[in-house]
Amino acid sequence: MPVSLPASLGDFLKSRRARLDPASFGFSGRRRTPGLRREEVAQRANISPTWYTWLEQGRGGAPSASVLERIASALMLTDAEREHLFLLALGRPPEVRYRAVSYVNPRLQRFLDSLASSPAIVKNPVWDVVAWNRAATVVLTDYGALPPDGRNLLRFLFTDPHVRAKQHDWHSVARFVVGAFRADVARAGLVSEAGALVEELCSRSAEFEALWRENGLHNHADGGVKRLSHPTLGPIELEYSAFSVDGRPDLGLIVYTPLDAATAQRIKALAENAPQAAQGAEAA
Repeated sequence: MPVSLPASLGDFLKSRRARLDPASFGFSGRRRTPGLRREEVAQRANISPTWYTWLEQGRGGAPSASVLERIASALMLTDAEREHLFLLALGRPPEVRYRAVSYVNPRLQRFLDSLASSPAIVKNPVWDVVAWNRAATVVLTDYGALPPDGRNLLRFLFTDPHVRAKQHDWHSVARFVVGAFRADVARAGLVSEAGALVEELCSRSAEFEALWRENGLHNHADGGVKRLSHPTLGPIELEYSAFSVDGRPDLGLIVYTPLDAATAQRIKALAENAPQAAQGAEAA
């Protein structure tokens, strides 16, 4: 017996096709209702008109992810609508779509800038830093002084002696970072895209190669404490927390919060006295 789908899936599909202009897709003819006909959506999605009709009627069982992707494209769904379609039909969100970007929107940048005493960065799944605040510039790295392709966190850790010297326990940090990176690229479906970076680091760092071959996995979202030996601030401890960016599953926000008020004040003062610099790439 076919599994019935929630009626809300059919309602959602009907509402999305009703808003589309048939003429924009080369369809003509008089219509009693606005939008595309069911068979026109099916044609655009390259699926059976009968099967699509069943979906709108809540019959025929759950569709595959590939069918939903074609329907989402046929109906010109936004990312939020595509996610809603998957949740209605399959009870889970779609796989993450990776978009290579070198910027964040102004709203997110303003949030970063509001964290006066907490270094904060936004990274993509291959750990390129795409946005940061002034506290991150003075405590972590002056990302603005580097070209976009030179802001990769793994390259910093394994090839920059200054970054290495800052770490209280470099080997523990390196093991965690490699495991978290492996988990991130796998979760984003970017194992092949990360291949060039992995090969580069294996050729440049025997330590990275050894850690990569361990196949360890770690979760950045669990948080922890980062201990640094800062050239101006001296030894400091920062509690880091990782967050997802709403509407951008390909981006991750990491905030480093000082563990004591004195350190927070010193970071804030250092950031305020630092030369003004770009805090992140410009939004498109």
